[in-house]
Amino acid sequence: MPDPMIEHLIEHRIAALFADAGAIGRLHAVDIDTGRQVAVAADEPVAIGSVFKLPLVVALHRLADAGVLDLTEAVTLATGRTSGPTGIGAMRDPVTMSLRDLAHLAVSVSDNAAADAIADRIGLPAVAETLARLGLAGTAVTQLCRDIAERTLADLGTDPAALTDPSALSRLSTLDPGRTNRSTARDCTTLLTAVWRDTAAAPSSCSAVRRLLSLQVWPHRLAAGFPYDDVRVYGKTGTLPTIRNEVGVVEYPDGGRYAVAVFTRSASTALALPRVDAVIGTAARTAVQYLRA
Repeated sequence: MPDPMIEHLIEHRIAALFADAGAIGRLHAVDIDTGRQVAVAADEPVAIGSVFKLPLVVALHRLADAGVLDLTEAVTLATGRTSGPTGIGAMRDPVTMSLRDLAHLAVSVSDNAAADAIADRIGLPAVAETLARLGLAGTAVTQLCRDIAERTLADLGTDPAALTDPSALSRLSTLDPGRTNRSTARDCTTLLTAVWRDTAAAPSSCSAVRRLLSLQVWPHRLAAGFPYDDVRVYGKTGTLPTIRNEVGVVEYPDGGRYAVAVFTRSASTALALPRVDAVIGTAARTAVQYLRA
C-alpha cells in the first residue's frame, strides 16, 4: 500500500517545483491500470484554455458512434472564420475538409478555427452531455475560441501592452474559472483514463482520439519531462495569458501508462516563460516516477 508520508513528501516536492518556477500549480497523475495517484490541488477548478478541445473531440466521436454524423462529412471554412496562430486559423483562403481532419488540426496544432468549426457542427450541448455521461462534474465548456478572443478584446482593448499589465489581466474574465471553460486536474485524468480504457466512446473512436493526442507537435511542456526514445507521450496543451497547461498520457515500454494533468498560473505576465513550460514536464516526471516506484 502507498505510504502516506512518502505521498505527502512527493506532493510537497511537486508544489516546491512549481513555486521555484514562479507559478502556482495543480497536478493529478494516475496509474491507468492500478489507480495509484498523486494529487496536488487536483480538485481546484482552473481555466483550461485549449485543453477544452479534448472533450470537444471526444464528443464529436461519440456522435459519430451514435450515427448522428459522419466523420468524413465535408465542412467549408470561408474567410471571416475564427483566427489563430496555427492551422486553418492562420490561413487566408477558404478551406474545405472533413470533420475527422478538423479534429486532427484541433488537437495536433491546437487550431482554433478547426475547433470552432467542430463546435458549430455539433453544438456545445453535445459536449455538456459527454461531460455528464463521463461523470466530469468539475468540467464545463461554455465558450468557443472566438468567444474567448472577443471577451479578451472587450476586457483589455486593443493595446498589446495590456497582455503583460498585471492590473489589466486582473480584469480578464477568460482567466476566471467561474466565467470561462474550466476543469480540474482530476477530471482531466479521468477523461484520459476513459479514453485509454476504451470507455469514453466506442473502442475505435477512443483509438482515434489517442492517435490525435500522439500527433501533438508541441514538445516543450509534458514531453520535455520524458526525453526517452522508448517512452511515448500523448498530450493536449492549453495557453492563456499567465496560464500554461497540458494534459496527456505517458506510456512506458513495460506497459506502464499514466494519465497526467498539469495546470499552472504564473506570477509573471511575460509572454515567454520557458521555466514554467519546463516545470510542467518536470512535475509530471516526478509524479510518474513515484507511481512507477
